[in-house]
Amino acid sequence: MTVNSSGNSSGLRWLVLGSTGFVGSAIVAELRDRGFDVDTLSAPRLLATAETAGLLAEEARAAAASAGATFVSLRQAFAGADVVVNAAGLATPGDGESPALTGANALLPAVIALAARAAGVRRLVHLSSASVQGHRRVIDEGSDRAPFSAYSRSKALGEEVLELLAGESAAPAGETGALPETGWVTVRATSVQGPNRPTTLSLAKVAASPLASVAAPGTAPTPVSSINALAWFVVETGQHQGVVPALVLQPWEGLSVSDVLAAAGGRTPLRLPEWMCHTVLSGGYFVSRLLGERLHGPIRRVELMWFGQAQSPGWAESAGISPAPAVRGVLERAQTARSARQKV
Repeated sequence: MTVNSSGNSSGLRWLVLGSTGFVGSAIVAELRDRGFDVDTLSAPRLLATAETAGLLAEEARAAAASAGATFVSLRQAFAGADVVVNAAGLATPGDGESPALTGANALLPAVIALAARAAGVRRLVHLSSASVQGHRRVIDEGSDRAPFSAYSRSKALGEEVLELLAGESAAPAGETGALPETGWVTVRATSVQGPNRPTTLSLAKVAASPLASVAAPGTAPTPVSSINALAWFVVETGQHQGVVPALVLQPWEGLSVSDVLAAAGGRTPLRLPEWMCHTVLSGGYFVSRLLGERLHGPIRRVELMWFGQAQSPGWAESAGISPAPAVRGVLERAQTARSARQKV
């Protein structure tokens, strides 16, 4: 693993894992724009076959107790950091179960947390996904989870193992490296979009086509959000001076399902009967289960396009740190970028 440092000091020293990824690079850019001292770290690759948070916690504790190479290198890299952000992981919603997926999204966060505790990091911000709550109509900051795919299950396991480890007794008073339980914060990102992200460009393509449609009446709220707002929110969460809950949800940016398609495609979407949309989705998920959940990712995207998903106001709203909505502009830029590519 290689640590790279950049930026002028502005109080806190930050370290971002997964800094070359879609989310990690945006967080690094936000931090540097604000003048923070930022280190970047490439995430180690771990494999895990455990299917429960308990077994994953045992693996993480064993790595720490035996001074495993990954744990030691992380602890050394974290030395002197005030805030560590874990933006690493495998973002593969359409893939099946694999040791690499579980290792990246469930075991690695646990090892990172224990290394952060040992290094005396003041706050760890772990990036999770609202997909862990599955198909429920309203997502929130609760610990109840209903993952529906290999990807969402791996992210749910990551949340669960951190809860398990945080619930254990902290190091004795006065021991170097003790970290309060409130020092570990999981941020559930929603459906994050970026103007050049392949997922967003695909959305823009659908939105500009005759396939652009919503379940009538088309006013359902949607968790579609912007990378700009997520990066801003992660930084605010990491530097917040008060107590931050162990689990927080990325704030809603105010769009409905019709708003999203109109911004991304420049046209008013077709309104389909609600019953027909439910029937199509039920059939699609049934076929996908027969194929080992291979189609769950794209079907879920259609479900969000038609029905959206509401979210309860959470800690961000109560703390008064909600980001300025930016998703409409991101979607409009994606539409422009897609049109420019078509002309080339």
